[in-house]
Amino acid sequence: MIRRSFPRAFSAASAFKGIPLNGTTINDSVKSAKYAVRGAVLERSMELQRKMAAGEKLPFETIVPCNIGNPHACLQVPLSFHREVLSLCISPNLAADHPHLFKKDVVERAQHYAAGLTGGVGAYTNSQGIPAVREEIAAFIAERDGHPARADRIYLTNGASEGVRILLTCLLRSGGKQDGLLTPIPQYPLYSASLTLLGGTLVPYHLNEGASWGVEMDNLRTTLAAARANGTEVRGIAVINPGNPTGNILAEEQIKDIIKMAVDEKLVILADEVYQANIWKKGASFSSFKKVACDMGYMGEDGDDRLQLVSFHSTSKGYFGECGLRGGYMEVHGIGAEVRAELYKLASLSLCSNTIGQLATGIMINPPKPGDPSFATFQKERDDILSSLERRSIMVHKALNKLEGITCNEADGALYAFPRIRLSNKAKLAAEAEGIPADEYYCLKILDQSGIVLVPGSGFGQEEGTLHFRTTFLPAEETMHETMKMMAKAHEKFMDEHRD
Repeated sequence: MIRRSFPRAFSAASAFKGIPLNGTTINDSVKSAKYAVRGAVLERSMELQRKMAAGEKLPFETIVPCNIGNPHACLQVPLSFHREVLSLCISPNLAADHPHLFKKDVVERAQHYAAGLTGGVGAYTNSQGIPAVREEIAAFIAERDGHPARADRIYLTNGASEGVRILLTCLLRSGGKQDGLLTPIPQYPLYSASLTLLGGTLVPYHLNEGASWGVEMDNLRTTLAAARANGTEVRGIAVINPGNPTGNILAEEQIKDIIKMAVDEKLVILADEVYQANIWKKGASFSSFKKVACDMGYMGEDGDDRLQLVSFHSTSKGYFGECGLRGGYMEVHGIGAEVRAELYKLASLSLCSNTIGQLATGIMINPPKPGDPSFATFQKERDDILSSLERRSIMVHKALNKLEGITCNEADGALYAFPRIRLSNKAKLAAEAEGIPADEYYCLKILDQSGIVLVPGSGFGQEEGTLHFRTTFLPAEETMHETMKMMAKAHEKFMDEHRD
C-alpha cells in the first residue's frame, strides 16, 4: 500500500470547502440576462400543453406558436434541393443505391462538398468554416453587392446569433471599463442578453414608430453624446435590417447616414441582415451595409480601418427557414489581421461550427440556377413560400388594426408584427398586483383564452409609456383566418373584463 504525505499547509487548506452551485451562487449576469421570446408566456404555454395532454378541457384545441420565427415548427415545407444535397452529404451511398432518385445537380453539389470534407460531415472542419462554402458565400456577396468579397473574411457560425456573441466578446473589454453598444429599441433580445452576460452596457436608441420605425439621426447622436458624458465607452452600433421586431427596411440614404456617423465616431457597425430575403413592401428592396459602404469608397482593405463593419446572415429566416440546422456566417470588413486572428481563436474554442449547418449555409446562398435540373422545382417552392408569407403579413396587420385599442404599422419586411396596445388602468393595476409588466399580463391572458403564444413588447424594449407585443405571421396560411378569429375573440373578452 502506497502512503502519500502532504504538506501541512495543504491539510489546513482542505478544511475550507468549495461553494456549491445553486440559485444564490450562480453567476449574477446569467440570472440577470433576459430572453423574452422564451420567457414566462412560453413557459405558460408548455404548462397548458401538459394539461391538454392530460385531457383537461381548455378554450382552444391547439397551441399556436407565434412567439418565435421558427418557420418549420409552423409547418413550412423544406426546400427539396437543399434537403436532397444534405441527404447525400450525410449518406453518400444513397446516390448509388437510388440512382434515379436524385437529379444530376444534386449529386454534383454533394460531390463538390464531399471533395473538401476529409472524413465527411462527421469530422471537424477548419475552425473558420469549410473553404468551399466560404468561397460560395464570397461569390454570393460579390454578386449581391457588385463589389468584391473575400473568403478569408468570412466566418461560418452556428446561426447568426453565435457570430454576434463572438464579435461582442471581442468588442467589449473587461477590467472595469464601461463599454457599451448602441442598440435599437425595440431590439431582438439577443443583444440585451449578450450585453448583460458580457458585462457590457446597452445604449438604447429609439426607433420612431410614427415614421414606420425609422432611425432618427439626431436622436442617435444625442443618445451617443449622453452615454459618453455618463462615462460609457460606446464601441459600436447594432442595426437590424430588415427590423426585428419592427419589420422596417432601411433606405440607402439612412444606411449612408449611419455609416458616416460610425466613421466620424469610430464605431464598429454590427449589421444583422438575416431577413434580407423577406421583403414585402411594394417597390422596396434590401441594400446591405457592405454594398453601401463600398459604394461610398470604404473598401475594407487591410490598413484602412476608417469603417469597421461586421455583417451577419443565417439559414433560419428568408424562405429557407432551417432554424434547427444552426447555419450562418459573419463577414468582417475593415477589421485588421490581428483582430481576425483573435476571431479565429474564439471560433477554435468550439473547434468548428456544425458541419450540416455550414453546408446548409452554402446551399442557401447558392441555390439552383436557371437551366439546372432542380431550378424549376426550387423556383416554385421558393416563390410559393414568399408569396404566402406576404399574404399572411397583410392578413395579420389588417386583422390587428381592427381590434379595439390596437394600432399596427405594416411590416415592410421580416416575419413579425409589432402592434401597440392601449390598456385600461384596471388592466395595468391587475398586472401590477401580479408583479408583472402590463403587456406580459395581456399576453398571458390572450394565451389562456386562445392558445396563441405572443411575446410582450417589454422584452424587446419600447418607448416609455407605450405597450406592445410581437407576433409572427408564420402559422399556416390555411389556418391563419381561424387564428386571427381566436385572437380577436380573446382580445374582446380581455378588453370587456378590464374596462375602467
